[in-house]
Amino acid sequence: MQKHKALISVYDKTNIESIATCLIDNNIEILATGGSLKYLQDKKIPVTDVTEYTLFPEMLDGRVKTLHPKLFGGILFKRNNETHKKTAEEHQIIAVDYVIVNLYPFVKKQQENLSHDELIEFIDIGGPSLLRAAAKNYTDVTVLTDINDYAIVIDEITTHQQTTIITRKKLAAKVFNLTAAYDASVANFLNEEQFPEYATHTYQLKEILRYGENPHQKAAVYADLTKQPNLNNWQQLQGKELSYNNYRDIQSALNVVNEFTEPVCCAVKHNTPCGVACGENDLVAFQKTYAADPVSIFGGIIAFNTPVSIETAKLLNDIFLEVIIAPDFEEGALLVFSKKKNVRVIKIQLYASNSKNVISIDGGLLVQTRDTVNDYEINFVTDVKPNKDQITQLIFAQKVVKHCTSNAIVLVHNFVTVGIGSGQTNRIRAVEQSIHQAKEKNINLEECVLASDAFFPFNDIVNSCAENKIKTIIQPGGSIKDQDSIDACNEKGISMVFTEVRHFKH
Repeated sequence: MQKHKALISVYDKTNIESIATCLIDNNIEILATGGSLKYLQDKKIPVTDVTEYTLFPEMLDGRVKTLHPKLFGGILFKRNNETHKKTAEEHQIIAVDYVIVNLYPFVKKQQENLSHDELIEFIDIGGPSLLRAAAKNYTDVTVLTDINDYAIVIDEITTHQQTTIITRKKLAAKVFNLTAAYDASVANFLNEEQFPEYATHTYQLKEILRYGENPHQKAAVYADLTKQPNLNNWQQLQGKELSYNNYRDIQSALNVVNEFTEPVCCAVKHNTPCGVACGENDLVAFQKTYAADPVSIFGGIIAFNTPVSIETAKLLNDIFLEVIIAPDFEEGALLVFSKKKNVRVIKIQLYASNSKNVISIDGGLLVQTRDTVNDYEINFVTDVKPNKDQITQLIFAQKVVKHCTSNAIVLVHNFVTVGIGSGQTNRIRAVEQSIHQAKEKNINLEECVLASDAFFPFNDIVNSCAENKIKTIIQPGGSIKDQDSIDACNEKGISMVFTEVRHFKH
């Protein structure tokens, strides 16, 4: 009686001798290809070259070595089907009961500086085909593609001389999960369509989180393996594990500080900016941000687009914060933070993301390009024109308001947000909210500029600005009643500019 066989063809050879030794000890012959063959031979493990079994040579620089009916027949034939068994005997096909394969590291190689043609050679063809065949026939075949699963298979073979159907089914499911992600990565590499017929993405589990938005919700975070840089480049330098809400708040804070080249600090609470400020350095930017809303910042997220100094770290340590984010930290700053071991300190290199916004809905996804506009063409529409300093502050305010939930209004004084009206069901309430915040700080509203994420449907917002002595406004324009707001500005002596760029953020 012929021995049953196992096929080993792995790129990553970690711990492969352990599973190979187990197979040999249990009277299962091993077939292997190329590098796997040589590796096992060097380890003195009995192994047969696949080409000796198929009687067909490896060719085309290794592109063809396992694509042969004697291999696929041995994997796919149903062991309890008499017709299949007869066909296998006629063609001298031997059962391949174990398929141990891992794939060319296409995703990893995408992160290296390879040419297009070089990267194409890391698209695995034989590997996914073997894995899918073995997974399809999991009732008879054990398929291994994850090194972490070697131990359970070794244990079952050693104990029972074979694996259980429960294990085989679990391993088969992992194969299709892997090959789907692998193919998605290749598809996204080759695809140039903005919205292809099928949305395919490659995400890998990064961490099971303690819970979601609330303790009764389960949650996990997955890393997108097709994009660089991304959260795989985040370095948590200290602190507790990140929560679901932490991840969302971090992204919101990053979105804001990424808008600016000058030193800026952003505080986020409940996924909404509560203070943003520019300064000549990180210390001044933080001091201004803290002064913008010292109440909401408690228990919030702080992000910088410049390295954090020791002086700033000392001030940050004086308040309760969940997360501190920056592209770098002075060594002394990390020593300061170490005194508060629970605070999460994360080093993140800032980058311009070109990924799409993806939001799940029941039964589908909403996908859109990111709102990356931050270079505005200023259109002067009123008799009074803002001066150069006001224009600079208007643009600062507009870059902030795009990251506040609609309806959104932002009041800025000396490059500091002094009032943020966010998430209101009508725009006048957002204006009233921002003005109320500024008045609580005793801000001179006459020196403030106001930014709106969308156009004014009525002139009531201009009238409210006039009543509170706000002199300068930036908004997209585009309402059929724009002229009413323009006329109101001219009547009240207010300067207003249009950008023709709406920034709704629902």
